Amino acid sequence: MKRRVFLSLILGLTLVSCEGFNLDRFSFSSPHSEDSSMKTTDESTSEPNIDSTSISTSEEEINSSSSNENNSSENKESTSSKTSSSSTQDSSSQVSSSAATSSNPAGNSSQTSTSESLTSSVTTSSATADYDDLYIHFLELGNANAGDSVYIKAGDTDILIDAGSKRYSAPTLDAYIKKYCKDGKLEYVIATHAHEDHIAGFVGDDDNQGIFDLYETGTIIDYACKNTTSQVSKDYEAKRAKEVEQGAVHYTARECMEKTNGATSTYTLAKGITLNILDQDYYYKKASGENNHSVCCLISQGDNHFLFTGDLEKEGEESLVKRNPDLPHVRVFKGGHHGSYTSSNEVLLSKVKPEVVCVCCCAGTSEYSPTKDNQFPSQDFINRVAPYTERIYVTSQTTGWKTDGGSLSSSGYTRKSMNGDITVTSTPTTFEVHGSNNDTKLKDTEWFNTKVTLDGVTSQMRTWPNVDSLYK
Repeated sequence: MKRRVFLSLILGLTLVSCEGFNLDRFSFSSPHSEDSSMKTTDESTSEPNIDSTSISTSEEEINSSSSNENNSSENKESTSSKTSSSSTQDSSSQVSSSAATSSNPAGNSSQTSTSESLTSSVTTSSATADYDDLYIHFLELGNANAGDSVYIKAGDTDILIDAGSKRYSAPTLDAYIKKYCKDGKLEYVIATHAHEDHIAGFVGDDDNQGIFDLYETGTIIDYACKNTTSQVSKDYEAKRAKEVEQGAVHYTARECMEKTNGATSTYTLAKGITLNILDQDYYYKKASGENNHSVCCLISQGDNHFLFTGDLEKEGEESLVKRNPDLPHVRVFKGGHHGSYTSSNEVLLSKVKPEVVCVCCCAGTSEYSPTKDNQFPSQDFINRVAPYTERIYVTSQTTGWKTDGGSLSSSGYTRKSMNGDITVTSTPTTFEVHGSNNDTKLKDTEWFNTKVTLDGVTSQMRTWPNVDSLYK
């Protein structure tokens, strides 16, 4: 009898204890954090194992979780305001457009992923959802010329980095951007440097309104130095001045670093997402050309980092690493200078160890070089990136070429999509990369493996070095 009473008392105490169990006190570690598993293959990151070893109930972590929620709320309030229609816009149904962008703001086509896919999915616990969704679009420009334009959607905030490659590219850019930017305002615009293939689309021409004509802008950040006196750079600066007259604010990269005239080096884009202007030497002194004047920036979303360096070349990359010793490992790197042999050097790659490299160019264009291996994306670029990742993706390619002795010319040919518009999707539950045309890695494309004969010697357009990539 006494034994039954004792057992009943034990059972009752256990039930009372269970009723007081509070699941909210538990925090889950984020699989987005860099660890050894992130440095192997897509498969190793696709299904993180959340079990009892990843659960913590320490008072320190509980307080930290509470603090993060408060900070996220403050960050959201500081984000530039949108119209009421935009603020209620559901990112999963922002557009109903072409097949390439019909299903979601990632702009990916309805295709299944294969072993050759750009996709790298990561599933996380909703308990770690302390940042907004982020979509990064590397855009095709509507012609067979190299150039950059990257449209970014961070929560409800719209950002445009560069608007190449020609003045008449503006309608192509506008058609893409307006599918996602519903209030006609770009909260942040960055013009990395004063070359036509990065700024002409802001200007437009007699037949085509430029991006500055088509969109209201909030904050414009651009180059601190330039050498060129080109007409397109003058026209860009005149259009920029008009934007300022209409209410935009303008800062140079140097002002951001020195925090003068109201500028700062870090901007909150959305909950848990920041834009960081990175320091480098050529904000303070002139380079021999324009490329090293490029504004460099890092977008950070929790432990996910995305690096943009414009057309920065070796000297600029060396100064970038020197002035930013804590540069993190990045999930995505926009290949420097369209995949030129002058950029994406080991000094930078060894620091950031990119998982994915996206290149904005028209592969095989001869506009900058008649030498096959130096045309974008160059053989030297591939050789340097390959030890880190085989996941290299390119927006466009030429439709053909002709040989002339030892030279290769794309003159007279037009553009077609390689991967097409490349969209990176980073949310609390997924990390994916998709091309609107296909998901083929550069090394597996038809262009890469095409054989050409120059001066009687036949070789592939590009070759993959004999290395094991860190991220496959």
